[in-house]
Amino acid sequence: MLLHVGATLGPSSFSVHASTVIGIIVLATLYTWRARVGEREAHVLGRGKPSLLAIALLTLFLSLNGWLHDLSDYYLFSAHMVQHLLLALVVAPLLIMATPGWMLRPALAARAVASTARWVTNPLHSFAIFNVVLAAWHLPPLYNLALASHPLHIAQHLMFLVAAVLMWWPILSPLPELPRLAYPMQMLYLFLMSIPMSIVSVYIAYADSVLYPAYATAPRIWGISPMQDQLIGALIMWIPGGLFFFAVISVIFLRWQQRDGDESVAGAQVGAHLPVSR
Repeated sequence: MLLHVGATLGPSSFSVHASTVIGIIVLATLYTWRARVGEREAHVLGRGKPSLLAIALLTLFLSLNGWLHDLSDYYLFSAHMVQHLLLALVVAPLLIMATPGWMLRPALAARAVASTARWVTNPLHSFAIFNVVLAAWHLPPLYNLALASHPLHIAQHLMFLVAAVLMWWPILSPLPELPRLAYPMQMLYLFLMSIPMSIVSVYIAYADSVLYPAYATAPRIWGISPMQDQLIGALIMWIPGGLFFFAVISVIFLRWQQRDGDESVAGAQVGAHLPVSR
């Protein structure tokens, strides 16, 4: 069982887990290797993308190690919700934004990879994959199994991260071969994405008993009871999670309006230079 009384929080108790460090090193190494190959092939990486990758990997490290990890594994369900939101709403989109299309394009040369990539990044499929993963792992049987088994817990976080990357793909895709949705469809997609998360949150918030018994037997911290902790966790998923999608919808709407305005100006300029027929 992951929860234990001996876990402590403090500056001297910042825990680091080998599995997360290995994963982060592998991602950073692959990225660096592809960047160097790209330089030899005259591809431009851009100044901002390595910074985005660094932020994504730092957030990933701080989410799965240290005090947030210990709070979520040993004390509070609500801390676990913060951890999951960071993986899905911060780390996943930053990983896509940090990766230029030319880094990924060689993988599409394999027919099986290209076919699979087209299927999983189809908006309907990516929507379904993310929400099935989200809902399934918050059902008490699977969630409690993950708390009892460290390997299964690692698998849970990996599935959240991969499913979240797929979820964001129709919004942020760097590859024309696996295209983004048009702006209006992006806004609809994200609005619909907020609904299943709200349903899962309501299910947890309105439960009349503790859904995850491991947290009921955990040491109490900050005077939060197990039921209060469960309600706070549900509200964290429901309110900040939902508001994040609506914030992104607002940004997309502004970009859509700006693009239409630029096209109107360009059209007017072209029209002004056309000969007038008499």
